[in-house]
Amino acid sequence: MKKILALVSFLLVVAACTTQPSTNTNKASNSNSATAKSAAPSADEMFAKEKAAWDTLKQKDYDAFGNMLASDYIEVTDEGVFDKAGIIAVVKDFVPTDITFSDWKMLPIDNDAVILTYNLTLKGLEKGKEIQPGPQHAAAVWVNRDGKWLAFCFQQTPVKDAPPPPPPPANTSKAEKTAASPAAKAPETGPDPIANEKIVWDFFKSKNLDAFAAVLDPAFVEIESNMVMDKATAVKGADFDTSQLELSEWKSAKLDNDAALATFLVTPKDPKMSQERHTTIWANRGGKWVALLHIGTPVMKPMTPSEMKKM
Repeated sequence: MKKILALVSFLLVVAACTTQPSTNTNKASNSNSATAKSAAPSADEMFAKEKAAWDTLKQKDYDAFGNMLASDYIEVTDEGVFDKAGIIAVVKDFVPTDITFSDWKMLPIDNDAVILTYNLTLKGLEKGKEIQPGPQHAAAVWVNRDGKWLAFCFQQTPVKDAPPPPPPPANTSKAEKTAASPAAKAPETGPDPIANEKIVWDFFKSKNLDAFAAVLDPAFVEIESNMVMDKATAVKGADFDTSQLELSEWKSAKLDNDAALATFLVTPKDPKMSQERHTTIWANRGGKWVALLHIGTPVMKPMTPSEMKKM
C-alpha cells in the first residue's frame, strides 16, 4: 500500500525512544479502577471479538462498530492518529469485501487488558478504489471496562520483504567503548510511557543495550513491515545511529492503572527516506514497568500533482 521506510532495519527498537520534550496530549479519561474484575479471557474469545469488529465494517454497520470501541480509543494509521470519532468517520470510506486472518496470538497484559497480534489480507475498496493486494501485520489492544470488553487501540503495517542487513559498525577504540559504558545506575521506568521512551532513547545513545533489554518483558514482541521480532532479536538490532532520527507528535494513553501506551512520529533527517509512526505498550510487571509490544507503520507520502490528476 505504501513504501516502507528504507531505514527500517535501523529502527528495530526505536519504539522505545524519544529525543523530543513531550506532553501527555491524549490521556485517557477512563481509568480501569472501576472495572469489574474477572478471570483472564481465553484467546479464542478475544479472537472472536476482533473478527466481529471487522465484520461490522463488512456490513457497513458503523453504529455496531462504534459500540465495540472504548471512549478513549486510538487508531494509528499511515495517515495519522485517530480518536474514536475520527476513525468512525474514516472507515466509512473503507469497504472490505473479504478478509483472511492468520497467525493469531494473544499476549495478556493483565486480567482486564490483552494484546492481539495477527496477519490479515484484505479485499475491497478504499475511497472508491481497490485496496492494493498484500498481507498486513496487525496489533489490537482490548480492555475490560465495567465488565464489557472494548477495543482500545489498533495499528497495522504492510508486510514487506526484509532489506539486506546493514554493514557491521566500524570498530571503536577501547577508549571509546569505555566512554560509551554508563557508570551511573540506569534510571527506572514508571507509569509515564513517554518518560519511559526517553529513558530508553538514552540507553540507545549510550549503547547500553543491557539496560535496554532489562526494560523489555520476556514476551516482548516488535512488529515492523519487514519482520516480527522477539526480545532477543530486537535487542540485537538496537545498535543504530540515533542522531539520524527526529521524533515528534507524541501522544500517550492509559489502558488501566497498570498499562499505558505511547505513540509518536519518526522522521529521518534524510529527506529521501519516509517517516514512520510507532507505538509501544508499557505494563507494570511486579512493580517494574516494561515494554510488551512495539509496532511501526510507514507513513503514506503525499501524492504529487501528476498522481492526483490520475485519480
